[in-house]
Amino acid sequence: MLAERGYENTRFADVSTASGVAISTLQNYFGSREDMVIEAMQLSADREVAVLETAATTELDPWERLVAMIDRSMGLSDHDRQMLVEFWRSAMRDDELREYSMEMQMRYRAPFLAALREGSEQGAFRLTHEPDDVADFVLSVLAGAIISRALHHSTPSPAGFRGVLLSQLRLMLGLGG
Repeated sequence: MLAERGYENTRFADVSTASGVAISTLQNYFGSREDMVIEAMQLSADREVAVLETAATTELDPWERLVAMIDRSMGLSDHDRQMLVEFWRSAMRDDELREYSMEMQMRYRAPFLAALREGSEQGAFRLTHEPDDVADFVLSVLAGAIISRALHHSTPSPAGFRGVLLSQLRLMLGLGG
C-alpha cells in the first residue's frame, strides 16, 4: 500500500483491505496511522539492507563482491524501488524516519566500504580516492538510478548504466577502464 499510495495517503482502511486484518486490530496494534506507516517503512528498509548484507557475504573477492552488491541494487523490483523512493521522500519530512534513514544508510554503506578497504589492504585495489569517498560515490549513483527507474524514465538503460558505473569504479580502484 505504501508503494502504491504513498506515506500521506496510506490509511488503516487500505491496509485492512489489502491484508484482511480488521481496522480495529491495526489501530490497537499500531496506535496511530503514522506509527503504522513508519513501522512499515522501517521494516521495508531493514529488509532491503539485510538482503544487501547477505549478498555481500556470497563473494570472497572484493571486486566480485562490489559487482554483486551493485547488481543487487540495480536489480530491485519496481515495488522495492518505489518503497525506497517513498521512504527517502518521507524521511525528508519526518524526523523519526530521517533518523532511521541515517542508520540504514550506514548499514547499507558498510559492506561497500568493507569490500573497498579489504581490496586495498590485499593490494588488489590501488584506490585513487579515499574508500569513504568511493563508497559515497557508488551509493549516490545507485540512488540516482533507483529514482530514475522508479519514475520509469527510459534512460539510462540498465545495461549501459551498469557498464559505465563499473568502468568508472575500476578506474577509481586502479584497475583500469
